[in-house]
Amino acid sequence: MAARQTVPDPRSFLPLTPLVSQVLLALAEAPRHGYGIILEVGERTGGLITLRTGTLYMLLQRLVEQSLIEEADEHDRDVPASDSSDQRRRYYRMTPLGRDVLAVEMRRLETVVADARRTRVLGRATPGRPR
Repeated sequence: MAARQTVPDPRSFLPLTPLVSQVLLALAEAPRHGYGIILEVGERTGGLITLRTGTLYMLLQRLVEQSLIEEADEHDRDVPASDSSDQRRRYYRMTPLGRDVLAVEMRRLETVVADARRTRVLGRATPGRPR
């Protein structure tokens, strides 16, 4: 009889660091290679978060070990023709567990923002005057 594999509770990964959150968000739409993740995070954050390659690849390794992401199979990639000839590029995609963890984290952050608004720590911005 095969041993039953238990799936970890997505809440056990929380809270995610800003870098982990951004990497998972970058992989939410499609598999990407490392440099593509770096570009997406930079664009998504308006340059506020700049991932360095060494940091990114250590983070990717950890996320693979935690089963939040995995290497994408050749047929799962939507690779532009210019990238298809470079076999060195590894593409990563989010796993179902990774998607669940990201969803739980985004709900947690929604609650934090709602609490900040409720307590008037964060209000509605007025033109020319951020709050």
